[in-house]
Amino acid sequence: MKIIVLGAGAWGTALAVSAARKPQPGRTVMLWARDAALVADMAARRENARYLPGQTLPPTLLLSGDPLPALLAEVSATDLVVVATPMAALRGMLSRLQQVAAPVAWLCKGFESSVQGAHGLLGHEVQAQAAPGLCAGVLSGPSFAQEVAAGQPTALVAASAHARVRDALVAAFHGSSLRVYANEDVVGVEVGGAVKNVLAIATGLCDGLQLGLNARAALVTRGLAEITRLGLALGAKPETFMGLSGLGDLVLTATGDLSRNRKVGLALAQGQTLEQAVQALGHVAEGVYSARTVLQRARHLGVPMPITEGVVDLLDGRLSPAQAVATLMGREPTAEGSVNRP
Repeated sequence: MKIIVLGAGAWGTALAVSAARKPQPGRTVMLWARDAALVADMAARRENARYLPGQTLPPTLLLSGDPLPALLAEVSATDLVVVATPMAALRGMLSRLQQVAAPVAWLCKGFESSVQGAHGLLGHEVQAQAAPGLCAGVLSGPSFAQEVAAGQPTALVAASAHARVRDALVAAFHGSSLRVYANEDVVGVEVGGAVKNVLAIATGLCDGLQLGLNARAALVTRGLAEITRLGLALGAKPETFMGLSGLGDLVLTATGDLSRNRKVGLALAQGQTLEQAVQALGHVAEGVYSARTVLQRARHLGVPMPITEGVVDLLDGRLSPAQAVATLMGREPTAEGSVNRP
């Protein structure tokens, strides 16, 4: 099996490392980066010191910094292409892959910022516009790159309308420490992966203000209701949100110390500006960039998302951290039991 991972950030590198470690005759895994200097440094160190320090790259992992057009000449002979870019770069990458015959899957989680009047698009909606002929899907679920690269137990979801894509993702990544489960509900998997980043900022804020575990549990629970409301409005299956890409990914991102989005909330609670919080990460925190787009899409659909709204007000400076939490926890009581109630 021949696998190409396009993008050598932390998550792309971690999955390439995991795939390269799988014993299989004839398997080749190539990790590509547009930054030739990064590739040269990785080749010299056998480590991605910039994005995934401390993890040795397997000797079987091939590295490439070739211009993408040259690399695409090899893609025709590959079995799986994995796009490991941020959401903002997905459209451009898919456009360049639209003639690829092999299955294509992306790793990014979020909503694309408004393009041509659209109210924020999920990955599969971007693909439908940029490369409608691709046989494509998404790999998602509760996962920190450091733990996957270290071989710690992880479970992911391979979502696609095409069995060929689901099968390719399982064959590429499923193993003793990394489990991959197939799912046909692309909408539900993508909504869960996108909105949990926004909610993790809220729980980080809550933890940073030392409001306690009860408050965190309340935010996570009501956050899951927000994810479900939006997902159902977009056509997702309700059971998806009780799975790995829904509840699982939300709990991990909202409570895990490695969560970049949670770190943003913690930093804002400690008095840092948004710019300071983002710069300190050194990585993309998708929740910061997609929060406004999530809210815009929800409003367009008439879906109430009060926690997301509070996060956007915080990020835009309309509320202080204390005011944002007071707004989130001080809403009028409603009956529990219906995801249609805010």
